[in-house]
Amino acid sequence: MKLQRMNRRAIALGAIAASSALVLTACGSDDTSGSDGGSSAPATGAASSIKCDSAKGQLLSDGSSAQKNAIDAWVAQFSKACGVQINYKAGGSGAGVTSFTQGQLAFAGSDSALKPEEVTASKKVCSGGQGIDLPMVGGPIAVGYNLSGVDNLVLDAPTLAKIFDSKITKWNDPAIKKLNPSAKLPDLKIQAFHRSDESGTTDNFTKYLKAASASDWTYSGGKAWQAKGGQSAAQSSGVAAQVKQTNGAIGYFELSYVADGVKAVSINTGASAPVAPSSDAASKAIADAKVVGTGKDLSLQLNYATKADGAYPITLVTYEIACDKGNKADTLPATKALLRYIASEDGQGLLTNLKYAPIPADIISKVRTTIEGLS
Repeated sequence: MKLQRMNRRAIALGAIAASSALVLTACGSDDTSGSDGGSSAPATGAASSIKCDSAKGQLLSDGSSAQKNAIDAWVAQFSKACGVQINYKAGGSGAGVTSFTQGQLAFAGSDSALKPEEVTASKKVCSGGQGIDLPMVGGPIAVGYNLSGVDNLVLDAPTLAKIFDSKITKWNDPAIKKLNPSAKLPDLKIQAFHRSDESGTTDNFTKYLKAASASDWTYSGGKAWQAKGGQSAAQSSGVAAQVKQTNGAIGYFELSYVADGVKAVSINTGASAPVAPSSDAASKAIADAKVVGTGKDLSLQLNYATKADGAYPITLVTYEIACDKGNKADTLPATKALLRYIASEDGQGLLTNLKYAPIPADIISKVRTTIEGLS
């Protein structure tokens, strides 16, 4: 009898263990706290390419809020596999670059490539090297709006420029009516929201306005908002939240922030039909990008004024910024391992379901080679 009780207990414990394993597998990218003690591969197929090597400890990073949803998914898989704690603040591209050049971060995320003065500053913390741009995340910048009774809104660059410069202030303005002849546009004030923090999303959005409608958008551009009027909120999540809770609101943020209560504008680019933001439409635009960085830097030049059918023009590429040489010895293994996973086929494969666009194959191949040479 004692032996039978022991066998029954062993079978029960085995069932519990199997059930627990299934729960962990089902949790997937939502579980960021697990660790397998530094093994070289996780239990889930989504991250089968992770190679932890000697990665350990923790990484501190900051920057682009546009890529936060992608970072969260990557970190969940990587931390489960390697047991490395990663703290990504998503405080905006400006904050990330500043902290990186001050030596506070293992790497930074930015929706704009490093400026010459930022490269110079990075040389003080990258001993014998400098900060370089590694394109990792592509995606459309959605122009999100909240307008009762209007489900399909089309705008173009001149109209957007005037809206965000407080020159078009009502939703039933003739310029908007012309683009949306069948819509019931209300006599309602437009509440335009922009970023309060320095942001690569702002930089890319205003580059589009300047490239596609220079006569209507006369500002020089950059990470800091320059136009008149409007309201502001911090980070992409903050702008999206304000749009969601305000009837008559419009703002710009990465497509993954378009959710219940927020709809996305389709852009009239002059192509055969207006283009809605999507991963595929952004990929078509990013495919025209040119590598303009020198040496190991892989910064890109995007064509914001594209009129190609199906190409969404308001796109951004988020760069992970790291030292090509002179990385800190205690964080280099984990930094390389994480960046290697992000650039891998598995890492890039997570992006489409998160409403991002993978980096084109020829560019991401160069990124992978560059990561292996980080020292």
